[in-house]
Amino acid sequence: MIELYHCDGARSFRALWMLEELGLDYRLRMLPFPPRFLARDYLEINPLGTVPFMIVDGTGMSESAAIAQYLADTHPEAGLSVAPSDPAYADYLNFLHMGEATLTFPQTLYFRYTMLEPTERRNPQVAEDYKRWFLKRLEAAMGMIDGRDHACAGRFTAADISVGYAIKFAEALGLVDDLPQAAVEYFRKLEARPAYGRAITVERDNAVE
Repeated sequence: MIELYHCDGARSFRALWMLEELGLDYRLRMLPFPPRFLARDYLEINPLGTVPFMIVDGTGMSESAAIAQYLADTHPEAGLSVAPSDPAYADYLNFLHMGEATLTFPQTLYFRYTMLEPTERRNPQVAEDYKRWFLKRLEAAMGMIDGRDHACAGRFTAADISVGYAIKFAEALGLVDDLPQAAVEYFRKLEARPAYGRAITVERDNAVE
């Protein structure tokens, strides 16, 4: 049985969405955010104190893009991965990791310095700088996808989940009016997928204070 540790709206949503797309059995462990402060015993399971944390076959994984890649690769029949022999493989890996490393990273700093830190420690200049960083890189990513419904390979893959989550997070951060129209249109197609809806429902039904 797969166990997934998740916080409402966090980047662990990538793993939850993947599990629903694959139709796998899993046990969802919802945590308050940030768990390293509000669920101290979680540190005994994941010393990083971060989410996601997925345990599969006795091995723990803490990186959301790596989890998406692992699940796609170990269930190739679902068509969410791209084979190394496929000409789209390089594009696939690039978008898969871009979603986290290039897009979500600056968002987390914007989130921290506008919402998470105590008022006296918030930093509008840092937040604005990283918001611009994110938006410029998202615009570039959408330019790379231009004319396609999906990130790569002419079909929905784990790369779309990785990039799509970054747009979902941006909307949750209140940046919807700043997003390129191409990004909004791209994400609207992704969130119409039944598995996305199931993941949202599971997350809501298992929410914790």
